[in-house]
Amino acid sequence: MSTFEVAVRGAHCANCMAKIEKGVGALEGMDSARLNLSTGKLVASWHGSAVTPKGVIARVRALGYDAYPYEAAAVASDTDSEGRTLLRCLAVAGFGTVFVMGLTDGIWYGGIDMSETLRNTFFALAAMVSVPFTLYAAQPFFASAWHSLKVRRTNMDVPIAAAIVLSLGLSLYETATNGTATYFDAAIMLCFLLLIGRYLDFLLRNRARDAARHLVAMQSQLARRIKPNGDVETIAAKEIAPGDRILLAAGDRTPADGRLEDATDADVSLVTGESLPVKIVKGGVLHAGSVIVGRPTVLTASARTQDSLVADLARLLETGQQTRNLYVRLADRAARAYVPVVSILSLTVFIGWTISGAPLTLAITNAITVLIITCPCALGLAVPAVQIVATGRLFRHGMFVKSGDALERLAQVDTVVLDKTGTLTFGTPVLAYDIAPSDLAAAAKLARASAHPLARALAQAAGEGPVAANVHEAPGQGLEAVIDGVACKLGSAAWCGMSGESNATELWFRAGDAAAVRFVFRDRLRPDAAETVAALKARGLTVEMLTGDHLEPAQAAAKEAGIETFGARIGPAEKAAHVRDLKELGRHVLMVGDGLNDAAALALAHASIAPGTAADVSQLASDMVLRGGKLMPVVEAIDVARKARALVLENFALAALYNGVAVPLAAIGFVTPLIAAAMMASSSLMVTLNALRLAWVRR
Repeated sequence: MSTFEVAVRGAHCANCMAKIEKGVGALEGMDSARLNLSTGKLVASWHGSAVTPKGVIARVRALGYDAYPYEAAAVASDTDSEGRTLLRCLAVAGFGTVFVMGLTDGIWYGGIDMSETLRNTFFALAAMVSVPFTLYAAQPFFASAWHSLKVRRTNMDVPIAAAIVLSLGLSLYETATNGTATYFDAAIMLCFLLLIGRYLDFLLRNRARDAARHLVAMQSQLARRIKPNGDVETIAAKEIAPGDRILLAAGDRTPADGRLEDATDADVSLVTGESLPVKIVKGGVLHAGSVIVGRPTVLTASARTQDSLVADLARLLETGQQTRNLYVRLADRAARAYVPVVSILSLTVFIGWTISGAPLTLAITNAITVLIITCPCALGLAVPAVQIVATGRLFRHGMFVKSGDALERLAQVDTVVLDKTGTLTFGTPVLAYDIAPSDLAAAAKLARASAHPLARALAQAAGEGPVAANVHEAPGQGLEAVIDGVACKLGSAAWCGMSGESNATELWFRAGDAAAVRFVFRDRLRPDAAETVAALKARGLTVEMLTGDHLEPAQAAAKEAGIETFGARIGPAEKAAHVRDLKELGRHVLMVGDGLNDAAALALAHASIAPGTAADVSQLASDMVLRGGKLMPVVEAIDVARKARALVLENFALAALYNGVAVPLAAIGFVTPLIAAAMMASSSLMVTLNALRLAWVRR
């Protein structure tokens, strides 16, 4: 089977995605065609020789979209260019709207006392500003409409472009023939309002693209490869091949999956969720993205960087984002009928007035009025207006909303899956109980010489103090030094002469022949964790906990938080699989997690939240980021999301009511284009004021 990746430009909504996937999928021999709107990547897979990469690109272009072979650097450059273009157009439209509205308002409010010459002068000034500014600002709509019309198709930008051009054309005609009304302000204001929505949509899509790119970047980009003759050379990580021997020093991040030639300690928290560094034995597997914290070692690569666990997680992340974008927004559904209905309605009005014997100017004016008055501004603002109020409210409560449709999906969740380390807990170990001050002070002299998390926790509990001299550290075992003539050890139970297996959350200290002292550590639960879990259950939600940590700390945290269903030692693939299984059972999952091992599950979940202390990739993959040390904003977010969904539906009803009243008035000639523009703005104001009710939501 052959696979080809295509970068697609110009796809903005679920309708675009469905059209492209259906069009490319119809090619003979095509097995699948999946478009990810977030990354702009179309992955086409086929068998046989009937399909070629060139043919796939040609089919996408025939559908009215630009396409070229997918290269990350080129896509990033095009994305930056698209953003700059939209921002320039928005700025021009905003300035032009203020200027032109100032001129036309002077005519409408002072027209009774204004001479014909002065009025025509104002119209001419408005034309000099509005025409070039509107034509420049409307470039995104013109380009999209033209690409669609070239292949004999239509999209929502076609009637928008027609309304803009016809408004300008009629206004110029009225100005040239000394008419009494022009509609320059309607054209420029139309561009400005629509560009606001288009730019916000771009920002949200661009933010979603960063997650997968950032995840792959977490692998080391350089590696030190040992040649057969023993020399060491620095190479790009992408050049690593299976069997290569890679030299790793303390602090190095592993560039590829492989096996170690010597035992060492490694921080694998970003990959597995372990709250503490673990000992990797000789011959043990170490995944890309892990950090060496023990002695230097050599890694024998078992896979290329693009086949590593981190790369697999990146692919899972893209799959999750693609699944997320298959969720069709309510605004997209309501807008499906817009193009054919409005186009036919406007043409019908023009033909009807012409047949009735009305002047051509009047027929055109009424047709333009229908196009303007039915412009989907209220429809387009129905969701964003609520989102702006909701996200502002949540921001004040410590929740940053990143994804455009996160609130819609959050309102539907019925299951909450929580990570433990760094989510339910703070992710930093502390002493579980009081220790005799003398023992704590003595052990701290050794602990201050180590960077091990448990040693740091012990030193922090003891406070400032002296450090033992000539401390020797045995990786994976412990520390030893002679203090005041007494041989002292701090580390595992075996290191201090105690029988039994060592616990990952304990340290032992022995001074000479004295009895060994045990230091037990625990990860502190967030102060409102139990309250948050209880509040989630009170809202009818099922709450589960999944963690990569050991069974004992996982069980203790679940019990303290009031969670009955939990899993320990769960890897990243298992977390993602569990979320996928819940989805297949029809559950709508909210995933709350902070580690790299949570990134794929965050992307696959119906909605996702990451704490502000989370790994960067988890924050990028999530829909929301939780700021501060409390979990209750998660409950606040669900409450606000549910109310926001109700307000969105109300806004759609208001928009439908507006069109039900306004369209007949425009069709029978009771409304001019200027009044149509004012009514369009009024409908936008109506849904915005309704959205402001969300500011007074109380739990």
